[in-house]
Amino acid sequence: MENSPDTTKTAEAQSTEATTMPPHVANEVANEPRPSYVKLAMRNMVKKRGTSLKHFALTTIGLLSLLVGLAYITR
Repeated sequence: MENSPDTTKTAEAQSTEATTMPPHVANEVANEPRPSYVKLAMRNMVKKRGTSLKHFALTTIGLLSLLVGLAYITR
């Protein structure tokens, strides 16, 4: 059976990536499952702690302002 061009390209790209890494790193990368979206998001939040806290504070202030504004308008 003939390989499709996409399959061949993917195999070539994988072999190129594997040859640029040391063998022990390539084996570890190949054996590890891809981290979940939640794990990646948590890792990113830990790395960028200040940005995450700032966004959380702005969201909290905005939500409270919205609720107070709606309560004032509809009284």
